[in-house]
Amino acid sequence: MKSLSNDCFNPFFSHIYVEKSICNHWRVREILEKFPAAEVIEIQHYKDVFCRSRQSHALQYRARKLILAARQGALLYEGAPVCQSFGNSYFYYTSCVMNCVFDCEYCYLKGMYPSANLVVFVNLEDYFAEAERILLSHPLYLCISYDTDLTALEKIIGYVEEWCAFAEKQPDLTLEIRTKCAGFSDFQKLPVLSNVIWGFSLSPQKVIERFEHHTASLTERLACAAQRLQAGCPVRLCFDPMIYLPGWKEEYGEMLEQVYGVIDLEKVLDVSVGSFRIAQDYLKRMRKQEPDSAVVWFPFQREKGYCHYPDRLMEEMEGFLTQRLESRIPGEKIFRWRV
Repeated sequence: MKSLSNDCFNPFFSHIYVEKSICNHWRVREILEKFPAAEVIEIQHYKDVFCRSRQSHALQYRARKLILAARQGALLYEGAPVCQSFGNSYFYYTSCVMNCVFDCEYCYLKGMYPSANLVVFVNLEDYFAEAERILLSHPLYLCISYDTDLTALEKIIGYVEEWCAFAEKQPDLTLEIRTKCAGFSDFQKLPVLSNVIWGFSLSPQKVIERFEHHTASLTERLACAAQRLQAGCPVRLCFDPMIYLPGWKEEYGEMLEQVYGVIDLEKVLDVSVGSFRIAQDYLKRMRKQEPDSAVVWFPFQREKGYCHYPDRLMEEMEGFLTQRLESRIPGEKIFRWRV
């Protein structure tokens, strides 16, 4: 992960807002110890800062602030239609962190949240208790890194390690941890568990450079995925979302050749394929925040409240990647999102 600082603005997390009710929480104390120079500001509720009107994502991405809070109400949610369930009947996701340290131009979080600042919910035990309650009724497939990249925050909050420790005691729980990060030191200290799936989001290097700002390079992500495979972890390769750009076929073809040179696909748990799609309302908000982004202003097709590439282009892009992958991995291991 690249540096969280910016020479032109205040450094990342120069200001940390803390809900008054959790000021003495042990996780709050541990996080604050990592930012001794930060100005700590007490607030009543995280929404007082996070949900202010007329915030500028562009400016906030250059000087992010951290908000520490306790989440109330529902903590686990049924998976959204735009997400792949990988054949799991009980597919849920959770958000113990809101927003991401990375700055991907196409990220739906820019349309979902009014702020680019990060919120960390410190009452993680409540999340575990909710998962245990659901597990009393049925197995649980839980994605814990959809509304953020938890791995990229591991040195700050350590939630991946805590979730893995929880999963180790819950045989009916399967976790998916998806990431664009490549922090070897963090990965290597984590246990190898059959019910914790490591999902690596992969894009051509040109897509990463143009649209996935501050994320690890394709080479770094593949090296990390290979390390997890070698350690014996279940690994998922996520070619999702595929992003259109001129020469996309050559770019994605070169990406696959790089994947083949590093990853033993016979050992991969499965792969996902899906082109960019997003809720219509989110896209409308994103376009206000990203007026110059080619990926956001593509003339998408609207269908059932969602926007995606026109059917012909979507089929061509996803079909291209799927056909190439089928020469290396059984078709039943390829999960493709459908409208």
